Amino acid sequence: MKKTFLVMMLTIQAGAVWTQTAKDSVKERMVIPELKINFNKSGTHYFKGTFLAQTWLRYSDFNPGTTIDGTAKSHYTDIGIRRWRVQAFGQLTDRIFFYTQFGQNNFSFLQPRGTGAFLHDAITEYKIIKQLHIGGGLTAWGGMSRFSAPAVANIMGLDAPIYQQATNGVNDQFARKLSVYLKGDISRLNYRVALSRPMSVRNSTVAIPPINPVSNFSTEAPEMQTAGYLFWQFFDKETTAVPYMSGTYLGKKKLLNLGIGWVQQNKAMWHLGLDGDTVRTSLLLLGADLFADFPVGKKGAAFNAYLAYNNFNFGKNYLRMNNGMNPANGVNAAAASLNGPGVNFPMVGTGDILFFQAGYKFKDDLLPDNGTLLPYVQLQYSRFQALKDAAVMYEGGVSWLIHGTHGGKMSLGLQNRAVFANNSNGEAVQTARKNMLVLQYQISF
Repeated sequence: MKKTFLVMMLTIQAGAVWTQTAKDSVKERMVIPELKINFNKSGTHYFKGTFLAQTWLRYSDFNPGTTIDGTAKSHYTDIGIRRWRVQAFGQLTDRIFFYTQFGQNNFSFLQPRGTGAFLHDAITEYKIIKQLHIGGGLTAWGGMSRFSAPAVANIMGLDAPIYQQATNGVNDQFARKLSVYLKGDISRLNYRVALSRPMSVRNSTVAIPPINPVSNFSTEAPEMQTAGYLFWQFFDKETTAVPYMSGTYLGKKKLLNLGIGWVQQNKAMWHLGLDGDTVRTSLLLLGADLFADFPVGKKGAAFNAYLAYNNFNFGKNYLRMNNGMNPANGVNAAAASLNGPGVNFPMVGTGDILFFQAGYKFKDDLLPDNGTLLPYVQLQYSRFQALKDAAVMYEGGVSWLIHGTHGGKMSLGLQNRAVFANNSNGEAVQTARKNMLVLQYQISF
């Protein structure tokens, strides 16, 4: 780990040296121009394109028993493309809006050859009145929390609280579903509600075991799903042309938002009862959160904080192990923990989750001609029905905002997670803690 950490530090230093040698041209790159075509003089009718790339260099302490292609590994260093996205959207008339997104997530050394980017979003929308828009397509409009649909270009840390994308890959396409939705603003209330047809669980990217006494997703034809998220904006209002919510505005707005939301689907889950019969249960995910982002002083400093509470009901003892871009593909059952391979930890399950994050952006030009810094911390505390002990994940890090924005950003973060195993009484208890160190470079425009 010391060698990898040294490599990461040298990478950051090299980036600083490069920026210093290009000092004369830094000011010219401070504002990355928009890819935008206006169709009228006011710019209210337009076409716009955006791009995002996030590359990870990572060192991981692996969960017990982890293997990569059958080779036992206790730790590993990998390089991967966490996200690569291209967006195109536009307000074509006063009433007609469209949005589409194409890209890739989690492209790693384990990726099957010749596979890659896929359609994320495809939305058409019509404004009935100012307070009511109706739309449909493959979309993340819905519930149940702010970061169920995160704007990944400006998230606070290395990742958004991805537990809020609670069914990711199971009955959706990276949190998107085929839906019709209503959304809009009524005074200071912003709302979104959706009716969705979940995708077939038989095509899940997550292994679904045969029905057993522990609840899991039913592989029968899915029922319709309803979802929604509403939030009250006490100060400035956010722009919500697309479903994705900003992680931080770096003090460009003064925001204090209180939100609530839900996801509900009948007969989404099943398990075997005591007499061996099939018990079908509903899926109900609830959330409440508070988001704050505001400037501090007059030199560009800013504070950001987010607090969320979620209650998930997936049925009896449901538990899902997950983490971003897992760099392992196997586990030795004789030595394995409950976490499974690689860097997985108990992220989602039936029970309660409390999430908190906070960050502070230092003043503009803290590093003369080289932008500023944004240190952050985050914590996920979960009490799951299937675990005797609380599952705690915490992370801390710092982002170098090279031009003072998210357009060019280098982030270094350390995540620490709990590892679980069954004790002699068959109870799932914490037995260890493991680390993951990530250096991320991002560009977006």
